[in-house]
Amino acid sequence: MNEMSSPKVPEEEQGGGDRGDPPGDLRSVLVTSVLNLEPLDEDLFRGRHYWVPTSKRLFGGQIVGQALVAAAKSVSEDVHVHSLHCYFVRAGDPKVPVLYQVERTRTGSSFSVRSVKAVQHGKPIFICQASFQHTQPSPVQHQFSMPTVPPPEELLDYEVFIEQYLRNHHLQEKYPLLLNRIAAREVPIEIKPVKIPTLSQLQRMEPKQMFWVRARGHTGEGDIKMHCCVAAYISDYAFLGTALLPHWWQYKAHFMVSLDHSMWFHAPFRADHWMLYECTSPWAGGSRGLVHGRLWRRDGVLAVSCAQEGVIRVRPRVSESKL
Repeated sequence: MNEMSSPKVPEEEQGGGDRGDPPGDLRSVLVTSVLNLEPLDEDLFRGRHYWVPTSKRLFGGQIVGQALVAAAKSVSEDVHVHSLHCYFVRAGDPKVPVLYQVERTRTGSSFSVRSVKAVQHGKPIFICQASFQHTQPSPVQHQFSMPTVPPPEELLDYEVFIEQYLRNHHLQEKYPLLLNRIAAREVPIEIKPVKIPTLSQLQRMEPKQMFWVRARGHTGEGDIKMHCCVAAYISDYAFLGTALLPHWWQYKAHFMVSLDHSMWFHAPFRADHWMLYECTSPWAGGSRGLVHGRLWRRDGVLAVSCAQEGVIRVRPRVSESKL
């Protein structure tokens, strides 16, 4: 990923220091495999799949992350990722690789735009516009305040949570996990939920959830664009499910798929350091749900904002209706 090198993220700006930088053989699999693309020609790349959810579809976060990798390879080293706007237009086939075609839409003095099309079987399954910007200081600055939550060191790791939860067979039958239970063991992300709901709380949940997240392994200190690609991967995890939380005890999803996904990158960060992922769903209806997300650095700086809308089709939870 040398093509994507850019100025380093200073530790004092990132608010990190929660883990040292391990040697190269411990680099995150997100860097070495999951988001690594095979160049086929100029602005043409091939990506493979490393995690397929229980739905047997491609994981949307990997498609978004790989598309941003492809786009970033076509810009100069001195620009940073500003935003991306994506549409999932066809179901992906997990049995074949994805081709990423990059179009250099515009290269300007301040902003540059790249269009990326992900193709399978000769048809686009995903389209994306990615914007890159030269750093431009401004006196106009503000942000919301980061929620006050326990630090990740005081919370259960998601893997431990799963093991404890699944020991209770009654809970396992009545309430499947709110987050995809595959993820803790099979995706290269560490997750620590801020609040684990009790059985009584499951029936009156708000469309909100927060968890600490970071990439497993070492992503690297200086490659800001690569950290943005990793954050794109992370951002799709358990995101759309936020819209189902208030209805979860009454209905279960039998079909959930992303329609579009947008991200805005505000400040440098390291995706292999803990960040707080704050997810809220302001609206759901018409078999669709809208979710907003914020990724906060530990020092309270808002690093990334994102939004997603998706299709949510449900069935009644007959067995739980008497609870």
